[in-house]
Formats: sequence, structure tokens, C-alpha cells
Amino acid sequence: MGGYDTRVDFKGEAYIVQTQDKGSGAPYIESLIYRSGRLLESKRSFYTAFLGLPDAADRIARMMEEQHKTILGQIVEGRYD
Repeated sequence: MGGYDTRVDFKGEAYIVQTQDKGSGAPYIESLIYRSGRLLESKRSFYTAFLGLPDAADRIARMMEEQHKTILGQIVEGRYD
């Protein structure tokens, strides 16, 4: 289970986005969005449809990267202001 942990400074605030694959026991990707140490939101994307497919690991990795990048973009667009 890998993941991403990124800090973004936007309008004088520090945002942290943590995205990780929770694993086959809990088949979803979870992103946590923090501002100045306070949890603002969590986002979950389930990937049960990919389980058992030969390219499941690649699909999950792409899904995780895309979800993380999308949230980073939303921060700099002001969504979490």
C-alpha cells in the first residue's frame, strides 16, 4: 500500500493532502485534506470492480494518482478556501 503526501501553500494557509490505497481488505482509495492541521474533508473511491483483473494494480495506481492530483488542483482553484 503506497500513497502520496503533498503540502500546498495557498493564500497563506498550509494544506496537506494524503492519499493512500487502503488495501484489498478495504478496497478503496482514501484522500484526507487538511488545512493548518485540521481535517477538512475525506474522499473515498472504491475499486472493487477492478479486483481480480490482471491489470488491477496499474488501474488502482492510476486512480490513486488521479484522485490526488485532482484534489491538489481543487485547492489552488480555491475550493477549500
